[in-house]
Amino acid sequence: MASKYSLLTLLFPVLTICSQSYANDHLPLLQGPYLGQTPPGLTPEPFAPGIVTTAGFDDGGVFTADMSEFYFIRKRADSNKFDTIIYQQQGNQWVETLSQEARPFYPFFSPDGKTMHLGKKYRERTDSGWSEVQSLDAAFTDINIMSLSVSLKGTYAIDERHPEEKGILRFSRLVEGKRQAPVPFGKEINAGTRNAHPFIAPDESYIMWDGIKDNGFGDVDLYISFRQPDGSWGEAINMGDKINTAAYEAGPKVTPDGKYLFFVRNMGSDKFENVDVFWVDAQIIETLRP
Repeated sequence: MASKYSLLTLLFPVLTICSQSYANDHLPLLQGPYLGQTPPGLTPEPFAPGIVTTAGFDDGGVFTADMSEFYFIRKRADSNKFDTIIYQQQGNQWVETLSQEARPFYPFFSPDGKTMHLGKKYRERTDSGWSEVQSLDAAFTDINIMSLSVSLKGTYAIDERHPEEKGILRFSRLVEGKRQAPVPFGKEINAGTRNAHPFIAPDESYIMWDGIKDNGFGDVDLYISFRQPDGSWGEAINMGDKINTAAYEAGPKVTPDGKYLFFVRNMGSDKFENVDVFWVDAQIIETLRP
């Protein structure tokens, strides 16, 4: 069974990516923003039922910076293998493609759209598409990064797959064009266990992640910390019973347009045979701000 701690970044990609058009005859016509889905309110809803969210294992859910592509991963029904599914907007219609990689992934895209982050590896946007995979510098080599997000200022927020599943979240600033070595966040964020999958807001006004703490709902929950006037981080806030349940919730991320919060929830047993992608109006974040 995949560890609860590592669900959202199961494996990283090989050095080459190619995609083929996937049969779309079985899909409804998807037109308009967000794969043509009706946006939710302040109560989370499954994203694109029957299309992205199914009765199987569907994980991730990220848009490119220009909102023209959507990535997630899906476990094959007949095996333990996974595929990366990409929806591309062609005109006003979304078309599904299937990644042909040996190992699945979904990336995090920098707010400026120039970089596709893949843990401690990345690709850069070029005139002809995405570059070959490159590696972060030596300061990140020994960290088993599952997820990396980045702010407009270039600050990285990263996690680490820890053998004891404690989970340490770190940050790395960009100072005068030089990347600083990653250092752990304070106890406000790193308390508890299984801290993972951080999302730092583009303006660095808050950070979200998932983990287990004493005030949780029984399993991995989503938490948020807001930046204080003095630049420090506030106490971790459980994101509440609209977001969190007794089940596993993880992988928070806000769409590049700032409008919706995406995350995943285990809807099945401890074997994680049914994991669903949810979305909710990002205004729910403001309801939690002290």
